[in-house]
Amino acid sequence: MTAPRPPFTAPDIPIRSGSGPLDVVKLGLQDYELMWHQQADIAAARAKDEVTDQLLMLEHPSVYTAGKRTQPEDRPTNGLPVIDVDRGGRITWHGEGQLVCYPIIKLREPVDVVDYVRRIEEALIQVVRQLGVTSAGRIDGRSGVWVPASDGRPDRKIAALGIRLTRGVSMHGLALNCNNTLEYYEHIIPCGIDDAGVTTLSLELGREVTVDECIEPLAAALTDALEGRLIVADHTFGSAPDPCKGLGKRKV
Repeated sequence: MTAPRPPFTAPDIPIRSGSGPLDVVKLGLQDYELMWHQQADIAAARAKDEVTDQLLMLEHPSVYTAGKRTQPEDRPTNGLPVIDVDRGGRITWHGEGQLVCYPIIKLREPVDVVDYVRRIEEALIQVVRQLGVTSAGRIDGRSGVWVPASDGRPDRKIAALGIRLTRGVSMHGLALNCNNTLEYYEHIIPCGIDDAGVTTLSLELGREVTVDECIEPLAAALTDALEGRLIVADHTFGSAPDPCKGLGKRKV
């Protein structure tokens, strides 16, 4: 989304408060609820400077999760359960073949949520474009990374974001669709958006793109973005209504 003001931190300055190493932790397939609680524990320890900043890289078994802005009409029509969580945004799905990354980062003060989100998006855009989806960019009014309409298909989301900040430390994060099924998206209104689609790297590129292939490039790009070596640029190709604007927050 378009930043309403210049960032608090200069674009080429780290947004992280610490200068220690950014640890990349590969966790494989992890239960969503267990990982949610582990995130909270790590974030609490990071707030007290007991651990360093971390990028948790993993996949989840198939699960729907609903952020604080989720509406009743968003919820699945296939009868599967939903986990209500404390991140922003509305409902989404996670499953095998989708790379999930939870950056547990203590942010520089004054904390700038918009700048943090834009840097995360910039890293994702770089990775998706490097892999071959060169048209990927932003839609003003909507978070995440998008592929513009083409060949009779609408604009479609290839990577989603949903974050929470607690005591200046980030939780939750991003999901990059690699070679996952899109079947489960058909039973919800993904992110509360009913006028666009969802896609994967494999579908866009016509070849199998695995989670393992994307872990190292994503870790490198996120590190560069958070350190100020990858500068946020204008990759906007369209605009659309914000699906969370004017909606109250559900209590978790």
